[in-house]
Amino acid sequence: MPRLAWFALPLLAACAAKAPAPIAMAPATPVVVGQGPTHDGTPIETVPFRSGVSSATVERLARQAGCTGKQGAGLVSEPGPVEVYRLRCDDGRTFLARCELRQCVPMPR
Repeated sequence: MPRLAWFALPLLAACAAKAPAPIAMAPATPVVVGQGPTHDGTPIETVPFRSGVSSATVERLARQAGCTGKQGAGLVSEPGPVEVYRLRCDDGRTFLARCELRQCVPMPR
């Protein structure tokens, strides 16, 4: 057992010396209360429209479900292997879809 500890100690020390540097994050955007849309005095957070790699696929799924929208399908989640899209229908409904590795399915409401 002491022989194993002698071998592992330099290995662990080398790993600790090569620790990755911390990632600098962008500061969060503060939400200013009293500006923007509200509902019964409660501020509503709005998400800016962002298209994603599967926006066209989600728009096609929405049309098949009887939902058409002027703006199109916008990415709600962060870009990555699993993404969530939202499309606001002309009749007031909201169509949501979840895409995993560009394979999209409607989300139940």
